[in-house]
Amino acid sequence: MTTPDNWQKSSFSGGGDGNACVELASAPHTIHLRESDDPSIRLVTTPTPLSHLLHGIRSGTLGRV
Repeated sequence: MTTPDNWQKSSFSGGGDGNACVELASAPHTIHLRESDDPSIRLVTTPTPLSHLLHGIRSGTLGRV
């Protein structure tokens, strides 16, 4: 798997450098997420499941059955 080099820090992480942020990078068919305090551990997904997760978080329906 190719490691992307276009990591972007979450706007919720605040300004400046530090190890308390979530970073996201895109590849042609995948989205990569990592936490800056341990960038060697990554979560890899595709846009559709990530979109569904974010929608569930924003709408408050995440975890409802």
